[in-house]
Amino acid sequence: MGEALAAHTAGSLRVRELFATEQPRHQEALDRARAAGVPVHLVTERAAASLSETVTPQGLVAVCDLPAVDLDAALAERPALVAVLVGVADPGNAGTVVRVADAAGAGAVLFAGDTVDAYNGKAVRASTGSLFHLPVARDRDVRAVLAACRAAGLRLVGADGHATDDLDTADRAGELDGPTAWVFGSEAHGLPDEVTAELDTTLRVPLYGRAESLNLATAAAVCLYASARAQHRSG
Repeated sequence: MGEALAAHTAGSLRVRELFATEQPRHQEALDRARAAGVPVHLVTERAAASLSETVTPQGLVAVCDLPAVDLDAALAERPALVAVLVGVADPGNAGTVVRVADAAGAGAVLFAGDTVDAYNGKAVRASTGSLFHLPVARDRDVRAVLAACRAAGLRLVGADGHATDDLDTADRAGELDGPTAWVFGSEAHGLPDEVTAELDTTLRVPLYGRAESLNLATAAAVCLYASARAQHRSG
């Protein structure tokens, strides 16, 4: 809630109204909302539960406008690190990748193709506020998204558990030092062949133990942080 109100105050998002139960723990958020000119409505616990999608609601619900960020705007500042999600169906994974990208210092997250809505309730919760920290754009045309990344000076690198080359080898060779768009596919099916054909390379995360694979969000964290470290080291 604090992140949404901060974005409202900064002018990057409009919080239309806030519903809250009368709990002392909500007072700071209510004071901030009122100070920012956001209408506040006190409701019962039952009403708050009906407004929330969670099993154990916190009793605090904000109604916000969706941020209007298109592909060009997301890449306008030519970020050095971008995450691209292609066909990712699980909202928890998608939201976690937004959170990881934010933590790794990425400049944008792009939802391409049939990827789940970034503003799905579960995705929003999984992002833990990071959705309000960096541009998140959506375009159903995957090729257009990849072309826009390339036009912004980004090297297209796909995460692929079956790739010939791995992350460590690429890092030692200096291949992660430059501006990079990491492209992640669905956990169940990976990246389609037609998408892989558009990329500069694909890399796998090396597995040193007995686990067969990593889930999408964990693999994305490893990949994005590998690039972030390489870029900070070279910079």
